[in-house]
Amino acid sequence: MLLCRKAKLKVTPQRVEIYRALAETDEHPDAETVFRRVKPRLPAISFNTVYQTLKKLQEKGLILRVDTPLERARFDADLTAHHHFVCEQCGAIRDFRCRSYDGLTAPHGVGAIGIPRLVRVEVRGVCHQCGSGKARRNRDGTRTWRQALKERKGAREKAIAGSKR
Repeated sequence: MLLCRKAKLKVTPQRVEIYRALAETDEHPDAETVFRRVKPRLPAISFNTVYQTLKKLQEKGLILRVDTPLERARFDADLTAHHHFVCEQCGAIRDFRCRSYDGLTAPHGVGAIGIPRLVRVEVRGVCHQCGSGKARRNRDGTRTWRQALKERKGAREKAIAGSKR
């Protein structure tokens, strides 16, 4: 993998498969999703290896970490100029391109806070699938992590309510 060599990282099967799992999708998966996608190809891989590899690839500038408030870190292998649409209902993050946004620079006042490295636009709203009432699923057919979280929360609340009877 040429990217690893340029970043002076040893090329390992784990790094190759983890990067491939990111590069094959535009879903901006979190570490757990990457782990589930890599595990069938590398049965001995651990979640910690996936997490640490994502962290190292991010530190070396080979992938981007996409943070959204109150959510797990998500990762993006697309380093080209692009921006994100974040669905506030299902948590989907989708890329969009806009040349006029690409030319944006950080306001001058930001210099008093720190040195800007990247300016990206994030648009928040409701995706068409959520807006139409269709349940969203990941490409591999699994529920989105946000759906699973809601289901676990509902089951926990149900169990708590049942134990109070």
